[in-house]
Amino acid sequence: MSEYKIITSDFINLSITNSGTQNSCIERRFQKGITIDEFKGKLELLTGGNPTTMTIEVYDKNDSLICKLADGQRLLGSYPIDDGMRIHVIDNFSRTEDDLSKVEKFEISEEEYAKRSDTVKAFLAKNKLGKYNEEDMKRREEEKLREEKAEKAAAELCKIGDRCEVSVPNQPKRRGTIMYVGKTEFKEGWWVGVKYDEPLGKNDGTVNGKKYFECLPKYGGFVKPTHVKVGDFPEEDFDMDEEL
Repeated sequence: MSEYKIITSDFINLSITNSGTQNSCIERRFQKGITIDEFKGKLELLTGGNPTTMTIEVYDKNDSLICKLADGQRLLGSYPIDDGMRIHVIDNFSRTEDDLSKVEKFEISEEEYAKRSDTVKAFLAKNKLGKYNEEDMKRREEEKLREEKAEKAAAELCKIGDRCEVSVPNQPKRRGTIMYVGKTEFKEGWWVGVKYDEPLGKNDGTVNGKKYFECLPKYGGFVKPTHVKVGDFPEEDFDMDEEL
């Protein structure tokens, strides 16, 4: 039996929802090594919530609440959070869309807005926050490049035609053959297309009308490279006529 490597990632893919916006979901990738306080800062930019008042809930893929993130100095990766889980931000101080619809609108030109010293833009520029912090923007860009590099390295270990075992959190293990490795049009990042030995997939190698590989319906699926183990994985024998 040939050897295979288990690849772990320093990053995690999460879906973000918040109490201030109904039916809105944002998907983002985060480092497991950041603290909860740092995580709250990122959630502030995504949801508009206040880090000092927000409550963070973690839901699994069955949409069941599993924990709350409370310890500000604890690392994100130390909590039982897996790829694909949902983070829900609750902030009683944030306005809902219905609240905002009742507020009379005040319009001002961009030129007049830029001259004012009491605006959010002026505050961010004065305190060198967000896009006005060149060092922070550079750090974010470097972080994004590191994520892409790590994902690409994991994908390069997967070759078309290799046998594999897929282990997605909260799902049964599945065996199959790698049929596609690369980027896709349906979502950013690197993906591995697998033709499963059994009809445990979601498609026939086609997503949103584009054919990435050929297989029977329900035998195809796409997973992240970190969920794929390449090795000597023969097809499992499911003999329904076997005597009891």
